Amino acid sequence: MEEASVDVQARVRASFERQGLMHHLGARIAHIGPGRVHIVLPSRPEVTQQHGYFHAGATSAIADSAGGYAAFTVFREDSSVLTVEYKINLLAPAEGDQLEAIGTVLKAGRTLTVCTLEVYASQGTERSLVASGQQTLIQIQARPER
Repeated sequence: MEEASVDVQARVRASFERQGLMHHLGARIAHIGPGRVHIVLPSRPEVTQQHGYFHAGATSAIADSAGGYAAFTVFREDSSVLTVEYKINLLAPAEGDQLEAIGTVLKAGRTLTVCTLEVYASQGTERSLVASGQQTLIQIQARPER
């Protein structure tokens, strides 16, 4: 898999580290490529629902962040990213050792960018698609870091 430049990776990782929700969930970035980001979420009781499956909120949150950071990899250095909208279809109960959300830029525009979202559940060597979606993001002027 192609890797993004060192500068882009550093910018994405620095932004990701400021995300309280991703830290709270225990999510981590597994890959940063040009227009593509993978986020992994290990299974633990705090991210599951009453039947033991990953909660749809956790599944959706990592999908949203994966797409957002995929778009961020193609944005200007002096910009930032916000989600305008996203839709996700939950295709199967999300169970396993971990989830992997993959955000991929479908079309990068001057202001708006569209990404595809996929979330896979892994159990050992088995991997299955559990969610799929699409997202629109907007490129905004970067705000000062908090």
